[in-house]
Amino acid sequence: MGEQRTGPLDGVLVADFSRILAGPYATMLLADLGAEVIKVEGLGGDDTRAWTPPAREGVSTYYLGVNRNKRSIALDLADPDDLAVARELARRADVMIENFRPGGLRRFGLDYDSMAAGNDRIVYASVSGFGALGGAHLPGYDLMVQAASGLMSLTGDADGPPYKAGVAVFDVIAGLHAAVGILAALHHRARTGVGQHVEVNLLSSALSGLVNHTSGYVAGGASPYRMGNGHPSLFPYEPLPTADGDLVVIAGNDGQFRRLCQVLGLPELPDDPRFGRNQDRTVHRDALRPILVARLARRTRDEWFRDLTAAGVPCAPIATVDGGVALAQELGLDPVVTAGGVPGVRHPIGFSETPPRYDLPPPGLDEHGDDIRAWLTGRPRPDRPAAPSPPRPGDRT
Repeated sequence: MGEQRTGPLDGVLVADFSRILAGPYATMLLADLGAEVIKVEGLGGDDTRAWTPPAREGVSTYYLGVNRNKRSIALDLADPDDLAVARELARRADVMIENFRPGGLRRFGLDYDSMAAGNDRIVYASVSGFGALGGAHLPGYDLMVQAASGLMSLTGDADGPPYKAGVAVFDVIAGLHAAVGILAALHHRARTGVGQHVEVNLLSSALSGLVNHTSGYVAGGASPYRMGNGHPSLFPYEPLPTADGDLVVIAGNDGQFRRLCQVLGLPELPDDPRFGRNQDRTVHRDALRPILVARLARRTRDEWFRDLTAAGVPCAPIATVDGGVALAQELGLDPVVTAGGVPGVRHPIGFSETPPRYDLPPPGLDEHGDDIRAWLTGRPRPDRPAAPSPPRPGDRT
């Protein structure tokens, strides 16, 4: 067996003062890549510890999903001794991430200006709901941002009510943006020796994540509207009924549409001036849809899926989450990994030389508190004669 490889972020110490989803998701991604993440929780723990059902052995699967490969310490920032521990952790850290309301850590001396004064190399990431200016007073819940950004106005049937997405999509996108910002700032520090403040807010992440819809408005003056499963600029690009269930059918370009028509036995359709180009199909979708639906109704979803896929036409049956995991397994993506006996979803990025690690299960509240305190304060643990060898950041003083 060859030498064990370390992650690309091996040696990076992250002080994680975030909770719920956006921040913990970002820090789990960093931890999977080798960073040493110390999760700082209040005495009551991360809110998501109590977000059940579902649960695994009494622990919220929401919490389990974004907190592997971390160590936990519980601190009461109103307690002078605990606050001293928190400040010392931040002083030693390469990265600090927090998602308190903007300015909320200033009274503890844990804001960016205070931390940078004692550690000018720190990369300090703040995640908020609506930014640190006019929206500083607003709490940062994903559902609020789905509503305020316009996403809900785009989700649902055209003649029905607005709907939220089935996942906290902007928390996830903001977490990804935070991770990207942290990595960019670490690269800048490697060149200059200077850290900086990285700021991410859910509303800005939402407007960026709405991509073609926000672009359509700011660049084209077009205000998008709710279309159910339809696409404003492509057709077909939606679920269509077959003999036994819906199949998502996509013609992303004119060549794909021609191949779709060949498999459906409708070779004349691409020569119809209403349907030959994508912009024409989009304008005349109400005329084209019943023609496609009538032909799809002749066979089952799986039969069409097999033949359309073989012809290079993008399509997919609508699966439940278990079906999505099963498909990833079938395709060799090995989607489920185990960290300390707790199953989770594989890190989404593959590396040929420095693969992600799955060493530690999501920690219990304050599970590593004694060890971390001993390392930071130099005092021995109560039940040990001397502090243990610290984990990965042990050479930091």
